Amino acid sequence: MKKLIIIVFSVCSSLLFANDILNGKVTTVIDGNTLEVVTADAETYRIVLHGIDCPELGQEYGEAAKLHLEKMILSKEIMVEMMGKDRWGNYVAIVFVNDVDLRVDLLTRGLAWTVEKGAIAALKDIENRARTRNIGLWEQNDPTPPWVYRRQQSMMVVKGS
Repeated sequence: MKKLIIIVFSVCSSLLFANDILNGKVTTVIDGNTLEVVTADAETYRIVLHGIDCPELGQEYGEAAKLHLEKMILSKEIMVEMMGKDRWGNYVAIVFVNDVDLRVDLLTRGLAWTVEKGAIAALKDIENRARTRNIGLWEQNDPTPPWVYRRQQSMMVVKGS
């Protein structure tokens, strides 16, 4: 039942926020694919980039992805195309700075994967080009995707009784 409620909420929030456009200034870069933006009316949004997943900060290239994103967008005006919300309540969006899609930039530099499930074909092609050219994290023999890393980390946490 709980899963059904989460699915219904996700679908409804996706429909509610789909293709809403907002502009704002980036106040914080949390990691390679998560940022906070404040709009002109002082609303703050935590945004996860749609369709990609960057290495976690504890992983190789995690800090590089965050630093690159900070260099690109911190304290800058951006345009955000809302796609919905994730299960943690973060907004999921496509973000542009000076007409550059941040997802494309991160994938091209080998600082991100496409998402584990439901990857967008055009983004997957960009990831594969970086992979073929051994750019960024693809210099490694067998980089660990962030979703695998997160599962490994959660398995190491001692569960309470």
